[in-house]
Amino acid sequence: MAVTKKIKIDGKTVTFRASAAIPRLYRNKFHRDIYRDLSELQKGIGKNEADNSNLDTFSLELFENISWLMAKHANPNVPDDPEEWLDTFNTFSIYEVLPQIIALWGINTEQQVNSKKNHVKQKGK
Repeated sequence: MAVTKKIKIDGKTVTFRASAAIPRLYRNKFHRDIYRDLSELQKGIGKNEADNSNLDTFSLELFENISWLMAKHANPNVPDDPEEWLDTFNTFSIYEVLPQIIALWGINTEQQVNSKKNHVKQKGK
């Protein structure tokens, strides 16, 4: 089951969606592992403060790609290219948005694990 979250970015409310399809979509589009990339981003952001962060330019690109994909997954009217989507905003803080994206992914992953546990229990009655 998909999970959605509305996040305010640059004064606009953007809906993001996480589901079991995201890892495949991300792998097909960017040829990378979203689990590994989110883990690296989470480590790099430190305490959600720019002064305590280890994020580099590459990390910023990972964040932009993941954010765009989850926004596109929620709304097919989002531009087909991350750069076009980002161009619809002025600047915004990765330190405000990334923790919410990570939390959304965590909720989605938790639901998948609970669903699998329940399925195994039902099979083994």
